Amino acid sequence: MPSIQQLSDLIERLTGRDGIQQTAIPGLRLGRATAPAPPMRGVHEPSLCVIVSGAKRVMLNDEIYTYRGGQFLVASVDLPVTAHVVEASPEQPYRSFVLRLDCAQIAEIAAMAHLEPPSETATVRGIFVTEATAPLVESVVRLVTLLETPADIPALAPLAQREVLYRLLRSEHGWRVAQIAAAQGHAQRVRKAIEWLQKHYTEPLQIESFAREVNMSASSLHHHFKAVTAMSPLQYQKQLRLQEARRLMLAGGIDAATAGHRVGYESPSQFSREYSRLFGEPPARDLKRLLGPASGQWVPA
Repeated sequence: MPSIQQLSDLIERLTGRDGIQQTAIPGLRLGRATAPAPPMRGVHEPSLCVIVSGAKRVMLNDEIYTYRGGQFLVASVDLPVTAHVVEASPEQPYRSFVLRLDCAQIAEIAAMAHLEPPSETATVRGIFVTEATAPLVESVVRLVTLLETPADIPALAPLAQREVLYRLLRSEHGWRVAQIAAAQGHAQRVRKAIEWLQKHYTEPLQIESFAREVNMSASSLHHHFKAVTAMSPLQYQKQLRLQEARRLMLAGGIDAATAGHRVGYESPSQFSREYSRLFGEPPARDLKRLLGPASGQWVPA
């Protein structure tokens, strides 16, 4: 029976070096690290993240999620987080499996499996950590094994991915994933609200019109949005803006005032204050640290 140890051996054979590696299977990444990493901010996309060895810490606002070998984390919506590997060494590397989650595919599998529809009123956090079950680990091993026989990937990988998603939905907390993919309900409207914010984050946010856009009242939107993301829509938008500004400065070599303006800030001083509040230091000093020899790297799983 496939086990966590077999998965660990597979990832070691397929990676052999540190870093996050894209694979020939769409949406599948493998991670490896031989030393802890500094905390880095980024947007955690909807994904299933299985830790095979080592440990990682993910922070969502003031909430901390630590998971280690034999456990998995699921983010069911895009969430601005801080994450870092906290346990890794050359003798016992951190190893991880990351599979991007597709909402439409999850909804289809949930319907075919006749899973009980989640409650309309219960809205829960869009991230959780739990133990990896034997059936889930077995399905993950089958999917990763296909990387050793590339010719089999086009025909078999879609089936293996569906099995992984099915096992995830059948796990103890699978209903939390199904809730976000449901055709109706508050969680689905929050997902739509997140998608809208990601497309319009540079625009001024008028809560009343934003709520109408996702077919909710302003109070209901605030309540359920915070239940899923641990932050208000305005806080979420601010994190999207600041993280994109940071990316623009790192990738495009533009100054802080220009980056702030591009993401929607009219006041350079306000941008600098909020940037310092989120990242711990002003833009210029932050960039100097990130571009230095000891800079960290955003690791999404």
